[in-house]
Formats: sequence, C-alpha cells, structure tokens
Amino acid sequence: MSPAVTSTPKPTALITGASRGLGAAVARELAPTHELLLGARSADSLREVLSELPGAVAWPVELTDYSALAEAVSPIERLDVLVHNAGVADLDTIAESSVQQWRNTLEANLIAVAELTRLLLPALRAANGHVVLINSGAGLRANAGWASYAASKFGLRAFGDALRLEEPALRVTSIHPGRIDTDMQRALIANEGREYNPAEFLTAETVAIAIRNAVETPRDGHPTEIVLRPHR
Repeated sequence: MSPAVTSTPKPTALITGASRGLGAAVARELAPTHELLLGARSADSLREVLSELPGAVAWPVELTDYSALAEAVSPIERLDVLVHNAGVADLDTIAESSVQQWRNTLEANLIAVAELTRLLLPALRAANGHVVLINSGAGLRANAGWASYAASKFGLRAFGDALRLEEPALRVTSIHPGRIDTDMQRALIANEGREYNPAEFLTAETVAIAIRNAVETPRDGHPTEIVLRPHR
C-alpha cells in the first residue's frame, strides 16, 4: 500500500492597500505561491482584484480604527508575510501645512503600521515571518514640500530597524522605490501642475517583482533594504 501523499499548505500573505496600484501588483506576484488576505477599506474596492485572483480573501478594515483592526486580526493565528502597502501622500509646504495634515499622515503611514504589526506579532512569530514595509525615496531624503510625508517615511524606516533588532526570528525588509506609475502618482503630478508621462516612473509590476524576490530570498539571507530608482 502506497503511503498517503500530503501536500504542504501554501504560506499566507496579508497585503494592505491591495485594491489597486502597487498593492494589487504585489498580490498578483504572490498569488501563485501564497494564500492571500487582501486588505482595503471596503470589500467593494477589492472586487476587481479578487476576480483576477481566485482563492484570495478580502480583508476589509479601516487600519486607523484600532478596535476594528484588533477584531479583524484576531482570527489570524499564523502569518508568513505581511506587506504594509497602504498609506497616504498629502503634500504641502511646512508654511501651508496643518496640524490635521501632519496627524493624518503620521497616523496612516506610521502609527497604523506599528499597531497592525504589534497585533500580528504572535502570528508572525509562529511562522518566523517576513514583514515588508513599502517605504519611499522620501524615507531616505526629504525634499521641499514633502515634510510631513518624509517624516512619516523616515519614522517607518526607524520602525523597521527597531523591529528587526527586537524580533530576530523575523525578517524585516524596507522597500524604497522611486516614483511609481499609479493613480496616486497622477494626482501628485497634477498637484505639481506638470504633464503626466508614465515613462518617467517605475511600473508597479517592477516594484512588485522586487518584493517577491525579497520574500523568496532563502532563509540564510536577510534583505534588509531595497532601493529602486527609475532607469531612465
């Protein structure tokens, strides 16, 4: 009698901001090898990407509603990959910025990331998991008009550095892409009063491939930081 063949379950990845842009591109890259939980503010916004990826599961929650976030996290007992992609880019000069703008930016881009990671630490530890932080070139250098956004991304880099030291069983990768051809980028360029030329920017697919490569790096390697710039 032949021994029973048991299949190894796929690892699980949770991707925030997965309804479009880079988040959806990361979901497409990881779909062949991972069970996917796709995060967004609403289930409706995930319909299109879910239709492309049979088996992916919607994970709708407002990340800055911390009681709802804790409830959404509670069923997750094991998590192999956590991709923090959700965020905001509300740009203005220091002179024209407001307290509310600073609060909203830091809340979405840093505090919510820290809290979601904290809540998921038991599940990540159970899998010796991998945390991927979608940072920015603004997390390495601040430009005029980008103060609040850059502050949130510098803080995100510091968070990743501390997490890496505090949780040595986990891998923590900060991704610092240049500008990406997304709907958010179109809005930023419009705000700058410039004509949009997608050839100036990275594609979401290129950045997603770099993220997949980081996740698939063998365990003896720890990809701590990846910096991508448009090759133009």
